[in-house]
Amino acid sequence: MSLEPEDLARADLYGLLARLFYAAPDAQFLSELKQRAAGVAEDAPGQALAAAWRALGDACAGAFPAHLENEHTELFVGTGKAEITPYLAHYTMRHESETPLVALRGQLARWGLQRRADVFEPEDHVAGLCEVMRFAIAVQHRSVDEQRNFFEDYLYEGGVRFFAAIAKSEKARYYKRVAELARAYFEIEREAFSIAG
Repeated sequence: MSLEPEDLARADLYGLLARLFYAAPDAQFLSELKQRAAGVAEDAPGQALAAAWRALGDACAGAFPAHLENEHTELFVGTGKAEITPYLAHYTMRHESETPLVALRGQLARWGLQRRADVFEPEDHVAGLCEVMRFAIAVQHRSVDEQRNFFEDYLYEGGVRFFAAIAKSEKARYYKRVAELARAYFEIEREAFSIAG
């Protein structure tokens, strides 16, 4: 089954965000991001997304991989405790008795997915959830309803709060641009799902 160009682009962007939030970009990835940002038209659909792409491209132009690795570690990994947790259930739990990971693991199991044995991150890591969306679109060809439900249940609310935490951080420089891109994309996705629904 072949994908529409729009869905290929969506899956690609989810994959890109997964890669950026999982680890800092190396020199080759920075170069690819600069080229991609340079190809975004001024009048591209979604002005906020286009502007975020251009800002990320500018940030890539002056970036050094070692500095970005340090920034990523300080923000999301930390020594002892990260400044900003990348686990999205943290942003959506309202009561200690809630078990969002149980529900997420159940959903992943229904889709035939599970965490690899050599991966120690909980399933609600923002990178993992973006990768699930990429996989649901590009590999499993899940229906729009299934994609929408996963996005709304596990990605949108926690993701928006995660991006806001990055925006407030004094340690975030490059990752503020990444968060702006992710936030703009999440808003486009939510609007598209509401139209499709």
